[in-house]
Amino acid sequence: MEKIFLVTDSTADIPKELAQELNITVVPLKVHFADAEYLDGVTITTEQFYQKLAKSEELPTTSQPSPYDFIKTYRELVGNDKNAKIISIHLSAALSGTCQSALLAAETMKDEGIEVVVIDSRKASYSIGIIVVAVAKAIADGKSFVEIVKLANHLVTDTQVYFLVDSLTYLHKGGRIGGAAHLFGSMLNIRPILSLNEIGEVYPKEKVRGHNKATAKIFEYLQEYAGDAKLRAGISHAVAEEVALELKEMLEETLQVEEFVFTEIGPVIGTHVGPGTVAIMLHKL
Repeated sequence: MEKIFLVTDSTADIPKELAQELNITVVPLKVHFADAEYLDGVTITTEQFYQKLAKSEELPTTSQPSPYDFIKTYRELVGNDKNAKIISIHLSAALSGTCQSALLAAETMKDEGIEVVVIDSRKASYSIGIIVVAVAKAIADGKSFVEIVKLANHLVTDTQVYFLVDSLTYLHKGGRIGGAAHLFGSMLNIRPILSLNEIGEVYPKEKVRGHNKATAKIFEYLQEYAGDAKLRAGISHAVAEEVALELKEMLEETLQVEEFVFTEIGPVIGTHVGPGTVAIMLHKL
């Protein structure tokens, strides 16, 4: 059997226990407050982050891992096994330089005789995680490297994600607002249903008035996509557990969900979407 290692980054928002169970290696991004720098999920927890964000006068900034961070991770994983291969799946390249750092690291590893395939998820938060989890399970099932890379690329296209934010301010200030820029400043009772387009930029799928209409519309999209298919699904939230649990209940009542993960939006993505954000993502099994 081929020895295949799987790497992602902290913006995938995979629960730690699940990442450990599935042998997923997570490289942290960084969050910078005025007084200190933190490693996402390592030196600051999600709970600590949102508490600090609520007290902070200035919006924190974020930064991607360096190429050396990835080289170090890759080398530690393969050790002396020159036949090992690595799949590295990361935050949308339209939102971060994380993929570029991983690609530069992959070139160094190639010179050392190790194959690293870097995949731009074109997603964020657990819409990356849901892809990574599927790939981890395929590795555990003994699928070949070629099959697994093909699966990952398929899921990048097939995974559906929609999210609602309390305010566009965080996306705007962080420069990640993308195609939703024209909505900024005109959100009076408007709930834009946001998604990520084919290149991984944030864009408004539709504008509706009120939370209930927005969630109903999201489920219309999901039902249209899913039909009678069995699904792997997830919900992530930023200090919005009550709303997220409502979405979970609707999901279980409406669609054929075989696998489900409920998780929190971590510090890096939370910096850019803000508290009150909820996201729902799924793909067919």
